[in-house]
Amino acid sequence: MSSITVRLEAEGTWAAFELRHPKGNIVTAEMIGELRTGLEIARQNTHLKLVTLEGHGPDFSFGASVPEHAADEIRRVLPEMHRLIEDLLDMPAATAAIVRGRCLGGGLELVLACDFIFASRDAVFGLPEIALGVFPPAAAVLLPARLGTPRATSAIVTGRPMPAADWHGAGAIELLSEPDALAGDVAQWVAEHLAPTSAAAIRHATAAVRVALRAHARATLPVVEQLYLDDLMRTADAVEGITAFMEKRPPQWKDR
Repeated sequence: MSSITVRLEAEGTWAAFELRHPKGNIVTAEMIGELRTGLEIARQNTHLKLVTLEGHGPDFSFGASVPEHAADEIRRVLPEMHRLIEDLLDMPAATAAIVRGRCLGGGLELVLACDFIFASRDAVFGLPEIALGVFPPAAAVLLPARLGTPRATSAIVTGRPMPAADWHGAGAIELLSEPDALAGDVAQWVAEHLAPTSAAAIRHATAAVRVALRAHARATLPVVEQLYLDDLMRTADAVEGITAFMEKRPPQWKDR
């Protein structure tokens, strides 16, 4: 069973990707691969104006697969996740995340790579990785641009969830809607702001506004990735945090 579905809307100018995993749309290596393939196909459409990411069901995503963060798996999965982040930043169309319910960890990292966030008022954003003895690498690179460094640091270091209203107040959300109105409001936004516009103009405008962020991500993601894989994952606490989660017990930190 595929972990994503893709449909074309607005006369083929809008590629809508839906994350589908029975356990809260967990971002797995399989999903990452399917998203990368789907985005590569979508980018060949010269009429494309918008790519959206949305979670199936009441939540956007519970985050990345914790078992795939074990030391013997993460070296394979993390670089591919970061290539997916770069794919989104390189997409020759506007990109947006449509967020309902919980949007956590690796799921939030995908959201942060999009140009726009459309959210329902029940959406909650969080980066709980610190409770596992690790941190979210892509979020460490991308979140400061959304919230500013102090708020981004707080979100990453404390793991504190933030409601959509807080993100909207910080200017990080383009459209905030009631849960049952979100789909219609997004369609109206697209009809009003993108449908009358040239796909070529959107393609070049998004490339232009992403120049600084893309340069920052390309320079910084490899450094943070190396810090995560070569330093963090050699600590006893990173191993303990992942192991404790999978064994469903409280972690016993050694602070090293």
